[in-house]
Amino acid sequence: MEIIKNPQELQKRALELRAQGKKVALVPTMGYFHRGHASLMDAARKLADVVIVSLFVNPTQFGPGEDLDNYPHDLERDAALAQEHGVDILFTPTRDSMYYDDHCTWVEVPELGVNLCGKSRPVHFRGVATVVTKLFMVAQPQVAVFGQKDWQQLAILKRMVRDLNIPVEIHAHEIVREESGLALSSRNTYLTTEEKNVAPLLCKGLKMLREMVEEGEESAARLKDELEAFYAANIPGSRVDYIEIVDPDNITILERVDGPALCAVAVYLGKARLIDNLLIKV
Repeated sequence: MEIIKNPQELQKRALELRAQGKKVALVPTMGYFHRGHASLMDAARKLADVVIVSLFVNPTQFGPGEDLDNYPHDLERDAALAQEHGVDILFTPTRDSMYYDDHCTWVEVPELGVNLCGKSRPVHFRGVATVVTKLFMVAQPQVAVFGQKDWQQLAILKRMVRDLNIPVEIHAHEIVREESGLALSSRNTYLTTEEKNVAPLLCKGLKMLREMVEEGEESAARLKDELEAFYAANIPGSRVDYIEIVDPDNITILERVDGPALCAVAVYLGKARLIDNLLIKV
């Protein structure tokens, strides 16, 4: 496995691979790998001849007071796991190499970023769309693999690729969970033992909502009230950032669940902000 730090060096290498007729898959990450990341690498391995994994904690998607400086990292461990899962190139740029001091160019998909995480993290998706565009330019992939835990991010990137005619296929990979049901996340390391014991109830509440919809409930307001009450009663110390039921493709808020619907939640638990989602109607 090659480890490349310089964006220009990776771009040159990627263009050589494409000239050789190789299909390249990119897995963008912020590192501190877990089984969810490994599943993305394994999926990429099946889709392409060459797998590139980027490991970059992108500063532009963090707002004031967020955990940029404390985001977990362990490059040696991550490199070992990437190699174990057949990654060909691990891209580990510095912040200075990805953003000039006078950087002023941004990519935005504002209509899909106004709800859910975009409300409480207003600069987040601008940073995500910009850095992913830069990674696409540097790594020159034909396919990129993202997890569905960040559903809104996935919808935004699909729209970005469509609207800008970027020749990259976005491959969505299902959420990887612990046996308890807790969605895997690097930020789960912030949870205490007690918090980790109750965190799986985020997913249990979402499944409860899906059952209500299957039994005929269509009012989004009633569904959200039930879920909020469930979290209040069963996850002590938690604070809801949002509970929303949205169209899965354009992330608009639904009043009735009479077609495809996604329930997405963000809940603060101790030092962690946990997100999860579930299609409650297909």
